[in-house]
Amino acid sequence: MVKLRYFDSKKPAEPEPAKPATAHSEFLRTGRISRERTHWLAEERRYLTYEEVAERTAVKLQNAGQTTLERLNNFHQSIRFPKLIFHHTLKDTPHLGYCHVTAARTQFAQYETVNWAFYIANFYARIGENDNFFEDISLKFSRMYFAVAVQPDAESPEKKLTINREVRGHGVLFRTHDPQVAIRNVLLLGARNEQLRDIIRQL
Repeated sequence: MVKLRYFDSKKPAEPEPAKPATAHSEFLRTGRISRERTHWLAEERRYLTYEEVAERTAVKLQNAGQTTLERLNNFHQSIRFPKLIFHHTLKDTPHLGYCHVTAARTQFAQYETVNWAFYIANFYARIGENDNFFEDISLKFSRMYFAVAVQPDAESPEKKLTINREVRGHGVLFRTHDPQVAIRNVLLLGARNEQLRDIIRQL
């Protein structure tokens, strides 16, 4: 895989003059050494380290998670989600990452109790069916919102959460690029009664 290089695009390149005069020809013509910026070598682009790129990605993901959580918690006083915001950037592509927004427990369809987690990613992909969390990563959409059923990993000494694939056969409760659809689905998961779910479905 080709190792990506990132440069700081915030610093605009200086426009080149229409007829650039070289420093040596200007010296031969006038006998003076020009100190103008245009006669010196163009400033090189500053390339960013993977750590710098990951830090910038983290800020964007955390802000997106915070904004989304505020929108969810402002919908109805009976629906409140805990603030559990943390992020991960992808190892070899630190400009890509995902943010865990919140988690809760609910009754879901025929399942009596389901623990679930809600995420935002800055790319679109399929949720992997094995150890790879994401498969077929695509940039056709700038955001992906998804929720998965989770459970403690019995093989992990830290009891880390893993996808509960017994729910729906793959553990994915929903996946969309549409923020409105995502918010409605999370609210449905968080609603305590069917009456409130009916109101949410009509939105």
